[in-house]
Amino acid sequence: MSQDILIEAVGVTKHYGKFAALGGVDLKIRRNTVHSVIGPNGAGKTTLFAMLTGTGSTTGGQILFDGQDVTALPAHRRVQRGMARSFQVTSLFGSLSVRENLRVAAQGIAPGRAMNCWRAPVGDLSAGDTVAEVLQRVGLERLAGTAASELSHGQQRRLEVGMALAAKPQAIFLDEPTSGMGIDDLDDMKRLIASLRDQHTVVLIEHNMNIVMDISDTVTVMQLGRVLAEGLPGEIRSDARVRSAYLGNMITGGQA
Repeated sequence: MSQDILIEAVGVTKHYGKFAALGGVDLKIRRNTVHSVIGPNGAGKTTLFAMLTGTGSTTGGQILFDGQDVTALPAHRRVQRGMARSFQVTSLFGSLSVRENLRVAAQGIAPGRAMNCWRAPVGDLSAGDTVAEVLQRVGLERLAGTAASELSHGQQRRLEVGMALAAKPQAIFLDEPTSGMGIDDLDDMKRLIASLRDQHTVVLIEHNMNIVMDISDTVTVMQLGRVLAEGLPGEIRSDARVRSAYLGNMITGGQA
């Protein structure tokens, strides 16, 4: 069973002075699944993401990735180990084309090559095969030459997922990828995320409960920096603790 676990948090804490943003979180994320983390604002979801991906440092506890202790590793070293993350606020190179954004992301796992300004991005440096594969995966082939700043919001969010995929990670962390999307874009993103489990492990923060319940293999519910409940979507949907804590009727559909 332990070989089936890609990411594990053991007693992870994060304190800001006397405030405990995380109060001892235990979490196991299985390979090739969509594992969603939900909860109200202030529950500790984004802080947990920061601890898992290395964009923040823990106060206590341990984080294991693929069986190795990565607690002390910074974010860029975790990317090299096989983690990739998108952020709640879209972060793209607006003046670069979709293709160039993906190329830079593909080279980002080897920073020395990515920042080599003395060689044109041709041959191996073009990451052509990876870029072509990701363009097809996120449905942006016809927009490959378009500047990222000219894309619609939904297209930008898909490009950001593509940039994470370009690093060829084992695990991809998505922080509210559907935020601000219209209905058509929501359906596209939902299908994209669901398809990722074939080759990746997906850890998802998402407020749209319809998406969470439809595509998740496991749902972890957080409240006040701790895990309140965890289980299959159907189990979480009917969990009385979850309902009474904050979701109420929202767990049956819509957003929370």
